Amino acid sequence: MASSYPTRNQYQKIWKINDITKNINTKGTHPSSFGDTAIFMGGNSDAASSMQEIDTVQISTAGNSTDFGDLTAAKFDCGGMGGNFRGICTGGRTPSVINVIEYIHFASTGNGADFGDLTSARLMVKSINNLTRGVTGSGATPSNSNVIDFITIQTLGNAVDFGDLTVARSRTGATQSPTRGVWGGGFVDGSPAVLSNVLDFIEIASTGNATDFGDLATATSYSSAYGSQVSGMWGGGATPSNTTKIEKINFGSLGNATNFGNLRTARGGPGDATANSTKGIYAGGENPSGTTWLNEIETESLTSSGTGVDFGDLSRAKSALAAASQAHGGLAENFPRAPELYSPTGKPLVFGGVGVGDIALFNSGSALEFINISTLGNAVSFGTSGVGSGGAAASNTRAVYHQGSTSNSNISYVEFSTKGNGADFGDTTVNRANLGGTSNATRGMFFGGEAPSPSDVIDYITIATLGNATDFGNLTVARGNISALCNTSRAVAFGGYAAPAYSDVMDYVTIASTSNATDFGNLVEASSLGADGAGGSSQTRGIIAGGGAGPSYYNKIQYITIASTSNTTDFGDLTSNRQSFGAAGNGTRGIYAGGAIVPANTAAIDYITIASTANSQDFGDLTSAAQGQNGASNCHGALA
Repeated sequence: MASSYPTRNQYQKIWKINDITKNINTKGTHPSSFGDTAIFMGGNSDAASSMQEIDTVQISTAGNSTDFGDLTAAKFDCGGMGGNFRGICTGGRTPSVINVIEYIHFASTGNGADFGDLTSARLMVKSINNLTRGVTGSGATPSNSNVIDFITIQTLGNAVDFGDLTVARSRTGATQSPTRGVWGGGFVDGSPAVLSNVLDFIEIASTGNATDFGDLATATSYSSAYGSQVSGMWGGGATPSNTTKIEKINFGSLGNATNFGNLRTARGGPGDATANSTKGIYAGGENPSGTTWLNEIETESLTSSGTGVDFGDLSRAKSALAAASQAHGGLAENFPRAPELYSPTGKPLVFGGVGVGDIALFNSGSALEFINISTLGNAVSFGTSGVGSGGAAASNTRAVYHQGSTSNSNISYVEFSTKGNGADFGDTTVNRANLGGTSNATRGMFFGGEAPSPSDVIDYITIATLGNATDFGNLTVARGNISALCNTSRAVAFGGYAAPAYSDVMDYVTIASTSNATDFGNLVEASSLGADGAGGSSQTRGIIAGGGAGPSYYNKIQYITIASTSNTTDFGDLTSNRQSFGAAGNGTRGIYAGGAIVPANTAAIDYITIASTANSQDFGDLTSAAQGQNGASNCHGALA
């Protein structure tokens, strides 16, 4: 018997089956909407100048391809993209250069149907997509093109201009994460024409010209590319001789590609590739001599480098085909959607402001766990993130964690709508541990830390855009083990260890600017490792809880009015003396989780009503006792 959704031990209050069914049929963000089908469209060979057939395989099961249906016309040198419902073929030639876009439904075998037109007729294009938007770039008219255009996958209609690649070229390979598309390598017109090693990228949700990402290790044309949520791979191609090499990038970190292994068979002129969540598959192409077309399909791991293994065969030998799947890395942002992240009505949580969302996340070592802020109870596992010591930032949709140390500068992120593991976001400007973090809806702020001596560095990130942090300014006093809070406009960093003594300093910055910090006032007593994270305060009031100095741990809760510089005022007491724990909230309720107590760590979660003054109360427990938590929520006081 198939399992229901949510399962009996996963539901919360009331969930509506008709809402889930409607989501599957119209939105496609429910887990069961995602399948395992890959298709290979069109192509050519020495035996056929162009092909109309569509072959299909199930990526998780090795075997030969079977017939899916036919395109509207025989064609080759097309681009392929796939959403969870539709596979789409763009451009190409018949042999005339065409601008046609057509589509199939993955759920049922059958022939292609007209979708619309590209903004210009092009061949040798490459397409990428996420759940909602498909983007086609590069190609030739027959001269090389820098055009990028896009469609909305679930509609029908003509493509719209997106922007331009950094270099006009054809014969590229392209792949995607849920947020970024990257084109790599290719053939650049000139006298003489040259192969390219350029990697350039776009943010799929925006429009504009592509930006330099880095370089492939080897200038290559006709590479086939696929990707996971985290990494993109380019395999095979011509250098100018056909090659077996596979090169890899991490989508979240700009830089050059690195070696990832080898294909089983050298492939050039051109095959294509796609993936599901665990493996990539390469199909077709030409042999090293360029005289024999290939029917081979091989598979490669998304996570472990090595040499490809045999998967099966296409219906016949072919090159210049277009691949697409309904389960590739660009579609993973809502898979699996956790049952616990549905509201009591069964509908996905709504985002948009203070009190609208209801999720608080806490990291405990490499584990991420969450609670619903408005409902008392124990935390539930969310996924995993990297291990490190730092602060957190959050918008309505994304939580970002600094997980650096004195030897690295890692930042990772998760989406609140997606129960799962963290992915690479970028790096801070300086390697350091034990910094403080906070954010409004747009910017995440990281203060101080230890590198290994106390640091006065302030960094910032734009939460919606993956990439490295940027220098903001400096604290008034360098210190580590610092904590931070904010409202929409002002961030306050407080306490910490300023060798050789603990600090009672509070200083502030205006989040939208870049500048050095200014003195705000003083804590009741010098301390470090107070509750830290994106969310334990309101738009008006900043809450400072716990902390310690040497062997002494504190239970004090203090507050400030964020808009007015002053010393702290007594609020009440935590349920225990503790330091090194996480803060989150929804603008009304503050949540404080985990931490170090004497003589061990605690799993306790406390809560307060931010607008009052009183002692905290018991909320529930984390899944395990731990210290070093950072908190983040999708509805905190600085998101107004």
